[in-house]
Amino acid sequence: MIKNELEYQVTQDWVKKFKGAIAAAERDEERKKNDRERWQINRDVLQVHLDGLLEEIAEYEMLLAHDYRQPLTLTIDEFNRIPQLLIKARMAAKLTQKELGYLAKISEEKICFYEEKEYEGASFSEVLAVIFALDLRIVNGEVLLPLDTLRRTPIKI
Repeated sequence: MIKNELEYQVTQDWVKKFKGAIAAAERDEERKKNDRERWQINRDVLQVHLDGLLEEIAEYEMLLAHDYRQPLTLTIDEFNRIPQLLIKARMAAKLTQKELGYLAKISEEKICFYEEKEYEGASFSEVLAVIFALDLRIVNGEVLLPLDTLRRTPIKI
């Protein structure tokens, strides 16, 4: 998951490298001819990595481009993805880590640390504070981020 502009730039650099590696593999006629199976496996592995990076870029760009005044439905398929959901929700809400910290009554430094470590080490009450600050809701088994009504004042726990 891409969490910030630096990671976005690094991911774009990796996309260029993988595209270059795929192009080089496509030009390697000798290997294609002599060991087609190994060539295809290598080519497929490169493509899988490239596709994953392109999906991450598309998701990051979608989150940044989303109109923060409109609700956004974010889904997770496992509870261990809640930290990524919280980061995506903050990004879609166009909140800085400092602003989220203010709303959740958690220091900016802690929010930065928690996002870097995907909320490992955050207490349950801190995770709940972030959820409440983002005004996340579960609707029909999905988590709804009502960006149109997102609170802009600190929460009360």
